[in-house]
Amino acid sequence: MTIGNSASAFQRVLLFLAVVFVVSSFSDAFQITSLARRAHPDHVVRKSALRRTTLGMATWSNGQAIKEYQDFLDSGKSEMEIKDDGPSVIVRSANPSSSTLLAEAILALGKGDDVVISPGESLPAVMGDKESYPIYITVPPYELKSFIQNLDDGWKARSDDFAFFSGGKVCGCIEHTLREFGMCRDATTQVVVGFTLPTPNDYGVTFKPQDLACDIGLDSTGETKWAGESSACGKWNGAVAGRLDSNAIRCKTVFYREWRRMMWERALYDGVMNVVGAVREESTDHSDVAMFFELEASDMMWELANHLRGGLAVTLIYGFEDRLFSMAEMRGKGEMCELIDEMFDFTHNIFPGKNRMLLEYLNYAKDTRGLLQTSNVPPIPSQLGDLPSKIREGNLRADGNI
Repeated sequence: MTIGNSASAFQRVLLFLAVVFVVSSFSDAFQITSLARRAHPDHVVRKSALRRTTLGMATWSNGQAIKEYQDFLDSGKSEMEIKDDGPSVIVRSANPSSSTLLAEAILALGKGDDVVISPGESLPAVMGDKESYPIYITVPPYELKSFIQNLDDGWKARSDDFAFFSGGKVCGCIEHTLREFGMCRDATTQVVVGFTLPTPNDYGVTFKPQDLACDIGLDSTGETKWAGESSACGKWNGAVAGRLDSNAIRCKTVFYREWRRMMWERALYDGVMNVVGAVREESTDHSDVAMFFELEASDMMWELANHLRGGLAVTLIYGFEDRLFSMAEMRGKGEMCELIDEMFDFTHNIFPGKNRMLLEYLNYAKDTRGLLQTSNVPPIPSQLGDLPSKIREGNLRADGNI
């Protein structure tokens, strides 16, 4: 073999290795993009959410969650600080027409030493023998923004003691309101309501709140799986759990990041079960939706869950669909499906992304069933109509600059 032939063979080997490297890199990038697209039905991946690590993997990141975890590590604590239940303040709406069911529930779960006040009244200097105590905020979600905006200096100084509630037709999802005022953080006490509210029965008898948590079997490790349980995070999570536990209501104490997943899981339940059932001509409760309209409800759940991951960096805990349907089957009998105008912005107009199926149901409810007449229901997005006109014209940038 001549020197020229040897050099030529060596060059061919180098060329082959270069081609293999390029193809491998392209394949890796293609797999990452494909996975991201499958995670989003509309095939849109936010650049800020999808990041490439040095290991060549795609990861979903949440800057706030990372910072809170770093702050926790810096604190040197190995577990959450638990505070006991005790005399507390319950803040209810001063509007006579607003619901006070949540305030009545928290009061009924106490030991008779709580104080009920309305916004604008002075906070007690001491409750029991303590200057620091839980302040349960039970004003309706549609009054919450005004309540926070009008806090005086005395109330603002006690904002770390506030406890907020989410979940159900009365509480809804208030994350967007709290986030506006910087109150979505580890220190803020927040509760997912997993108990009934004290409504009177047909005989006028009002019962204390009852637990809605469902035992749905054992997991792979032999531990009991629960659905619909209450959960609490923040400064007074121990006090909340103690109050509920003393009334045979299960309550899980967690950090904010896990609580947020549980809160959005409950928001998914409230949003889907109510809209899928409320559009029917016959009266429908949550258990009916789980039994007779399972496919519709399941499709809508996954649509919303995918957009939660892409829009709010919230990935629901594995098995959420099983938990939500189990809760509907076991606790949904008699829980009628409703669409409430005042609560629309806290039960349905809260999910990120263009959720076509949800919007189809909401528009049908408004246009055909006569529901949500005072609510601003977004139109159903079309394939082209939901894009800015400058993008449709072919510009590379939405601002018109090419």
